[in-house]
Amino acid sequence: MTFRAGAGSTRAWEHFDLTIDAGVATVTFARPDRLNALTFGVYADLRDLLAELPTRDDVDVLVITGTGRGFCSGGDVHEIIGALLDMDTRRLLEFTRMTGAVLQGLREIPMPVVAAVNGVAAGAGAVIALGADVRLLARSASLQLLFTRVGLSGADMGIAYLLPRLIGLARATELLLLGEPIDADTALAYGLATQVVDDAELPDAVDALARRFADGPTLAYGATKALLTREQDMSLQAAVETEALVQALLMTSADHAEFYAAFTDRREPEWEGR
Repeated sequence: MTFRAGAGSTRAWEHFDLTIDAGVATVTFARPDRLNALTFGVYADLRDLLAELPTRDDVDVLVITGTGRGFCSGGDVHEIIGALLDMDTRRLLEFTRMTGAVLQGLREIPMPVVAAVNGVAAGAGAVIALGADVRLLARSASLQLLFTRVGLSGADMGIAYLLPRLIGLARATELLLLGEPIDADTALAYGLATQVVDDAELPDAVDALARRFADGPTLAYGATKALLTREQDMSLQAAVETEALVQALLMTSADHAEFYAAFTDRREPEWEGR
């Protein structure tokens, strides 16, 4: 990356596993004995990773998954919830802003994010899954936005902004107020899952989708995601003009020229992401 200031990319992340393979970065939550419950360190590392990945030249898609029976069961009851009871208001606000930065980072990172939900995704874990662009669920997986069930607002980390835009206000209200678990088939029916597959098939299904993204026109994917996020709060006039500007810019890209060359030569395009 030409325009980098300061230190280079982080070599190792302490609070989750990160692998990078041919353009695909995979974050794996690695506390299976606690259903991959989040700690302060996991939140902070994930926030920082989402800010760092766009500066790297070797990552075009992000996959998030978990080990064992859980995707992520939310904040660790003892390491986070117990500790929060001893914090003053200022420190609590610092924490809640940090957690919200994770969802904001997922929505604003200029690359596709795939959640491979291999098991329970509850609380903040469900928010992280729903913050992805595409969600593949194992058949045994479940989602649960249980914040009210622990005496907190169902609106947390920005989910009250995102969820109605995914499934509508009425259904989002029900899920955030009641905090009931949602099985994989119900998540698919609600539009919260892109695909549900048998548990053993999840890794291959995720790999195939991630490979498709990484090998595709990544510049176009990033622009599409950016506009989907930003146009949520625009007027129609502003949205049409923004799309016109971005589309005109992409018409000058190497990938668009490559499409025409490939079409003329009757071959598959060789995308460069430029």
